[in-house]
Amino acid sequence: MTVALGVQEAMKSASWIRRMFEAGQALKEQVGADQVFDFSLGNPVLEPPEAFASALRELTNAPPKGMHRYMPNAGFPSTRQCLAQALSEEQQQPFVANDVIMTVGAAGALNVALRTVLDPGDQVIVIAPYFVEYLFYVGTHGGEPRVVRAADDFDLDLAAIEQAITPKTKAIIVNTPNNPTGRIYTPQRIAELAALLERAEQRYDRSIYLLFDTPYAKITYDGRKNPPLFSDHKNTLLAHSHSKDLGLAGERIGYLAISPRAEHRSMLSDAAAFNNRVLGFINAPAIMQLALERSLGATVDVASYRRARKTITEGLRDAGYQFASPEGAFYLFPRCPIEDDLRFTEILREQHVLVVPGRGFGWPGYIRVAFCVEHEVIERALPRFADAFTRARQV
Repeated sequence: MTVALGVQEAMKSASWIRRMFEAGQALKEQVGADQVFDFSLGNPVLEPPEAFASALRELTNAPPKGMHRYMPNAGFPSTRQCLAQALSEEQQQPFVANDVIMTVGAAGALNVALRTVLDPGDQVIVIAPYFVEYLFYVGTHGGEPRVVRAADDFDLDLAAIEQAITPKTKAIIVNTPNNPTGRIYTPQRIAELAALLERAEQRYDRSIYLLFDTPYAKITYDGRKNPPLFSDHKNTLLAHSHSKDLGLAGERIGYLAISPRAEHRSMLSDAAAFNNRVLGFINAPAIMQLALERSLGATVDVASYRRARKTITEGLRDAGYQFASPEGAFYLFPRCPIEDDLRFTEILREQHVLVVPGRGFGWPGYIRVAFCVEHEVIERALPRFADAFTRARQV
């Protein structure tokens, strides 16, 4: 067989998100795109803000000399310095440019981080429900993912996490706001998690990294915000992407931030820059770095997502669905009206509504609904969601 066995096995369990998205593309060809209601992929519908568009025009019309050439693998020094200043204010820690590595999105940052800290056989705790690619990222770099279920309300189950830590534990990935639940973890919960990690570090005499994934950090509701994430655990890393907050999913621009208090801080930074190169990223896209630097602090119109959240939560509750309103991101994670989430996604697909089964996130019996779509799509889809709910109850 020409394809590696490990890759074959991974492909069998590959992302349900992409699987449903591709099924949707086929359905659109059959019945017409305007008759398909696709809530499968977190593909932001909002265009980048004017500040970013203006920066891009400026760079296109009057590019700095050498803009398209190679740069240091960690990124343009000026961009890294701008982000370090912003992180210092946001996270209340003294970041410097060397603490920031520009990456090809948050996925690039996570892979660089895992490659930097994992030895073969090291374990990484992943909280279910999870973004499924975490499992593949960990495995790609020789690690072993250890899945720990969240509490029933999708908060961190600290007792379960502590029980899962072993002498081989090297990191835990925490996604906040969470995909698929929209949960934002409180400062108290983060502090408690940090405390148990520090106890484990002392017990096993090794660093255990708290690796945050925060692409939805600026998309929050009801006055909720991500708390400062570097305050409680010195060995903290953060992977961020501007795919969501600037509407740049296809441009792949993000960064890895290393805590100013991290053990072996400079070595981590040097190793991350090295891994940015040897993993094949080389560097983050040049023009995106410079455009980000010139539009730092801008975001998409989050009010549009607030409106979408209100419409879809009210509509689905009226139809009988049960769920917790998301505190951030742009997903709902409702319980299915029947136990089999895959069967329920099929019932919805018969109504030309596409969602992702909860089993794709390690949490069967639920579905993920990505409401980052045109508002009209939500309004037209709600009767179909209601009809599918009724039909499922009759099965």
